[in-house]
Amino acid sequence: MGLPQNNIITFRLALAAALVVVTHLATAQMNYPVVENMNDKVNHILAFYVLGFLADFSFPGKRFGLSKILPLLGFGLLIEVIQYFLPYRLFSLYDLAADAGGLAVYWLFLPALKHLPLLRRRWNIEGQDYG
Repeated sequence: MGLPQNNIITFRLALAAALVVVTHLATAQMNYPVVENMNDKVNHILAFYVLGFLADFSFPGKRFGLSKILPLLGFGLLIEVIQYFLPYRLFSLYDLAADAGGLAVYWLFLPALKHLPLLRRRWNIEGQDYG
């Protein structure tokens, strides 16, 4: 027994919304006081932790591995390339490293997340590897 289909759809909609929000925050010239008060690398780590979580729960038929990590890192690289062409933004490999760090933090937290009653159902599918 895994996640019900309506939960999967909800996670996929949340993932799509998060991708739109991250893209907007990364490319807009507007200032957001809450976002600006945090360290930029912390913002990247948090954003990609959330994206990793949402991607993992959006596609529960596969474990959290390269098939989920590489597209998210590709998204991070795409954002950096877009920022290279914006006069008010900068391309930064450090930002991409922070993105990877957020995904690594999610991966490191997986064993703990599997024990949370609210999230445990995601991994309750018999006969499949969900490491």
